[in-house]
Amino acid sequence: MGKEKDEDTPKRQAIRAQIDENLKRVYTSALNEELPDRFRELLLQLKAKEAEKGGDRS
Repeated sequence: MGKEKDEDTPKRQAIRAQIDENLKRVYTSALNEELPDRFRELLLQLKAKEAEKGGDRS
């Protein structure tokens, strides 16, 4: 049984490496996407409310 586990190690490493690569590709493309207008508007509203309260941290 120990021998089978040893033989699976390179396969598992290859699978993990492929998963890592795919996750990095997905997250990198997500980070490069432009922020939707609705989110930008909401952020501006939050900043305006903070500024009204005197809590502007920009």
